Amino acid sequence: MRTARRVRLLAATGAAVAALALSACQNGTGTKDEGTSGSANSTSASSTPKASEDSTGATSSGTSGSSGSSGTNASGTGSTGSGTGRSASAPAGNSAAKKPGSGGGSGTTARVLCNGSNTKVTAQPVSRPLNHMLLTVTNTGSKLCDLTYYPVVRFDEMQWVPQPDEDTHPQAVVSLAPGESGYAGVLLSAADGSGDGGTTGHRLTIAFQGRTPNSSGGASATPSLPTKGMYYDSSLRVTYWQQSRDDINGW
Repeated sequence: MRTARRVRLLAATGAAVAALALSACQNGTGTKDEGTSGSANSTSASSTPKASEDSTGATSSGTSGSSGSSGTNASGTGSTGSGTGRSASAPAGNSAAKKPGSGGGSGTTARVLCNGSNTKVTAQPVSRPLNHMLLTVTNTGSKLCDLTYYPVVRFDEMQWVPQPDEDTHPQAVVSLAPGESGYAGVLLSAADGSGDGGTTGHRLTIAFQGRTPNSSGGASATPSLPTKGMYYDSSLRVTYWQQSRDDINGW
């Protein structure tokens, strides 16, 4: 009797232990389950940053820098990788370097001085005003040329240089593109006869000035004159070079 009762007590105790163990497993609070779960989370946490670094290139590791410099993934999601890819793009740099006017002044963007070697010069008497002559300089070269200051006019073996009318000084240097023309007026003699030493010139030389006043600008020009020549006296003077003929009409 006593033995049977002990057996039932032990059986009841075992059932209670089994029920407690089953309840612990179902609630996820068992010691063994908690240990397994913690291990899995630890493994996942240690591996996730490495995978993130490898895929985005957001770190400054050697692998990320190599990937950025090769430019194979310029549109990657990592901000560092994307920026490196753009800076390593050769076509963008070359395109900026080849913009017109940003290089070494080649082609028609190069500026030279206008002179007798790259222009055609004509000298024509005008009916109004009286005793005046018009000089026209046309750029026959392939580059932009500058007409600086005023023409240095010389008839035959004349030993003095006619001075310019300062009221005709332009606001900027006259520049001629290929095919364009610039102008200057020449007062040959006083209309009232007040000039001295009047004579007739049969050969005209036009000298060009350089970047500084009274310096040489290169080859001179010898435009043709009428067969009878051009009369001039001590009143001889010139205008500065002008971009438009209208600027000296009526001078």
